[in-house]
Amino acid sequence: MHALDVLGDPVRRRILELLADGEESAGELGRIIQSEFGISQPAVSQHLRVLRGSGFATVRPDGARRLYAVDPTSLAQADAWFDTFRRFWEPRLDALGTELARGQLAQRKADAAPTHDTATAEAHEGDD
Repeated sequence: MHALDVLGDPVRRRILELLADGEESAGELGRIIQSEFGISQPAVSQHLRVLRGSGFATVRPDGARRLYAVDPTSLAQADAWFDTFRRFWEPRLDALGTELARGQLAQRKADAAPTHDTATAEAHEGDD
């Protein structure tokens, strides 16, 4: 199965998001996914099987529990596939970053500059 077929499913993407924070038990993943997506426990198990089978997740026994974790190898392969297309969005993201930095600089300058009322009040302080 192609990485985008695996990642194209919102349930599997959500499972990977949950696993990005670290290992999680199958039971806890099932509880969260069932409440968020309204699917059955067997359906969650099927999604976990797809993630394992495609190399996006690993599983290890821990007593009676099964702990799942992200396997970064398949994510790296998916990222490599996107390299071909980065040229379409990276220049736009760079331009956005430049504009955001300009806006922040302008805001800092505006915040640091004395206001007209403050400058006028300070100029008239010695008039008394």
